Amino acid sequence: MPYAHKEVELPSEKSARVAEGRRLRNQPLHTRAKSYVAKAMKLVEEGQRQEAEAAVQAAFSALDRAAQKGVIHPNNASRRKSRIAARFKKAFEAQAASS
Repeated sequence: MPYAHKEVELPSEKSARVAEGRRLRNQPLHTRAKSYVAKAMKLVEEGQRQEAEAAVQAAFSALDRAAQKGVIHPNNASRRKSRIAARFKKAFEAQAASS
């Protein structure tokens, strides 16, 4: 009786399949982080302090979550948070000094 041979799967095929699964799993977290950062930056530029403060906190949370899940590198999240905080501080310190 002939043996039924299982076709050998190439490692590159499995790697591509796994990478696609990871991409689909990571995409919502990455998109959420980008959206919150964009919203925070927009509100900071418009000078809406109350809304901007809440948006900045939400952006920080989204970046931390993405870093925690491995979607972005922790240093990348930290760098983005630092830049957002610097813009927030610059925008509203200038506004406070002029009022």
